[in-house]
Amino acid sequence: MQSHSDGTITIQLNGEHRRVRAGLSLADLAADLGLMPEKVAVERNLAVVPRSTLADVLVEDGDELEIVHFVGGGDHAAALDADTWSVAGRTFRSRLIVGTGKYKDFAQNAAALEASGAEIVTVAVRRVNVSDRNAPMLTDFIDPKKVTYLPNTAGCFDAESAIRTLRLAREAGGWDLVKLEVLGEARTLYPDMVETLRATEILAKEGFLPMVYCVDDPIAAKRLEDVGAVAIMPLGAPIGSGLGIQNRVTIRLIVEGAKVPVLVDAGVGTASEAAQAMELGCDGVLMNTAIAEAKDPVMMAAAMKAGVEAGRLAYRAGRMGRRMYADPSSPLAGLI
Repeated sequence: MQSHSDGTITIQLNGEHRRVRAGLSLADLAADLGLMPEKVAVERNLAVVPRSTLADVLVEDGDELEIVHFVGGGDHAAALDADTWSVAGRTFRSRLIVGTGKYKDFAQNAAALEASGAEIVTVAVRRVNVSDRNAPMLTDFIDPKKVTYLPNTAGCFDAESAIRTLRLAREAGGWDLVKLEVLGEARTLYPDMVETLRATEILAKEGFLPMVYCVDDPIAAKRLEDVGAVAIMPLGAPIGSGLGIQNRVTIRLIVEGAKVPVLVDAGVGTASEAAQAMELGCDGVLMNTAIAEAKDPVMMAAAMKAGVEAGRLAYRAGRMGRRMYADPSSPLAGLI
């Protein structure tokens, strides 16, 4: 048996090249794959291996193996479009949430929303224009009966103003699923986590379901979850910066530690960065400026939809392991 310097050998398993540790028997290999040796059939280099000998036959470098078992008839492939996510008991298909600011008009906003496929839009709570009753309103272009409105507290710099804003939002539209952000200063628009935690706890006690914008800190994220946040929304980079995800490590740690959905909020600038957020295991991505300030917002919205979907598929598929050195995709055995 010829093994690589790292103690592995290269085989072809069910049509795919992979490395496994040297010295495995066929039974060991099946067990490593989570299979019960007594319930599979193995073909090795075009020859069927009797099940009674699986524990005695060692896997060799260059082996071509087929492992099969019985399945129910028909097409049982998982439906990719059934990959939904839920927050506070509400289930959605799209993992992209878009904002409603910075567009040239409501019509462009509605067109971008349509292209994005998003089912949730964030909406700011602002005073009614009492001087012009005929002024257009967002609800004339985006129907809250068809798209979930997520009232947010953009522009709030303390817990009291954020809580007041969401109380008014609930009164105006009956919304209890809300997006909370409490900013620390106007220059960076960075979250004030002391005020954010305080507001989250008060809102949760009042029956709100707060999805909370926060720093990319796994400890802060856990505290928010403990006081009632129904979703954690760490920033990828400062709001409106388009810099992309600056710290993949902390985002991944937040995802691994959270029992509620995690969505990257702020900083994504293009589709590849949206895909990166999804590849880290996030449940979704929220963005506004990246679409609204694109040269073609509607086209960018479609690109973001594709990026989120591609990133999610890649995460579900499971990326290959990273290696320090090259690894040939063709088997080394049998070279002339």
